[in-house]
Amino acid sequence: MTTLVTGATGFLGSHVARQLVARGEAVRVLVRLTSRLRAIEDLPVERATGDLRDLASLYRACDGVHRVYHVAADYRFGVRRPSEIYESNVNGTRNLLEAAYRAGVERFVYTSTVATIAVPRSGKPPDEDTVAGLEEMIGHYKRSKFLAEMEAFRAVATGLPVVIVNPTTPVGPGDWKPTPTGRIILDFLCGRMPAYVDTGLNLVPVEDAAAGHLLAAERGRVGQRYILGGRNLTLKEILDMLAAITGRRAPRFRLPHALAMAAAFVDSAVSFVLRRRPQIPLEGVRMARHKMFVDASKAERELGFTASSVEEALERAVRWYEGNGYVGSRRAQPMARAHAA
Repeated sequence: MTTLVTGATGFLGSHVARQLVARGEAVRVLVRLTSRLRAIEDLPVERATGDLRDLASLYRACDGVHRVYHVAADYRFGVRRPSEIYESNVNGTRNLLEAAYRAGVERFVYTSTVATIAVPRSGKPPDEDTVAGLEEMIGHYKRSKFLAEMEAFRAVATGLPVVIVNPTTPVGPGDWKPTPTGRIILDFLCGRMPAYVDTGLNLVPVEDAAAGHLLAAERGRVGQRYILGGRNLTLKEILDMLAAITGRRAPRFRLPHALAMAAAFVDSAVSFVLRRRPQIPLEGVRMARHKMFVDASKAERELGFTASSVEEALERAVRWYEGNGYVGSRRAQPMARAHAA
């Protein structure tokens, strides 16, 4: 039987496809004519040409498929045409759910995001039972993923066996694009981070987040959400880890949010005039106003999900960026030497 993976040319999706192939599954990947295939060019997968906005192509892609992993998403900040994000993330998800229902798939794993859960709350960190509203979603990416998650719940009500996973912030090798989180690591490696803001994220090794998808397909309960997370860390702690790995100095100046917002506004104005993507996205700065810490214990209890070392995942990311030409001539030192320093 065949398994369909969307987003296989991206960071997390490529790891999902790779792990499915490794366990012997017949994998079909949905790719656009313009897709860059370097993340999966070595994998023995069937390529189905199509687009999430083209329902007919999704009918063809889902034909004969018993499972679907919908990992694809338009993950960008500061886009000039926000409608593109909603077309892919909301309408595209609705289309794929319809195609999967028509094909009679036995399990549909939808990759949402921790952003639909990690909203400011007093007391304990948010978990899968946290109820949030659209008005709490900051920026078009978060809003689109919230609306897409609602589409997944509606599909469950029609009888489609959907399980939702909410990965936190994956880190590790293979982030070709790179993602906004990967850009933070690259900015550090390239010396473009003179200061930091007081925020926090939950980091998870990308390989573990991918493995969590496979566990959700096998053990997840239909209509349930599962946070695939690792460690809650402040940005300062993450930068200190990168400093220990590389021997580079972590930024010491904490930038007040007001100054970060001012810089983002200026950068957005300049970017609009120059018709380029903002270097300091307003959405990202607004998100940084609260720490996106969560309780990921449900996936541990129900799926048997475990997350390995974040430090080692960050080191794999550093070595991968270096090995693929993303970093200049100054190389990161081995971890042992960095710790010794």
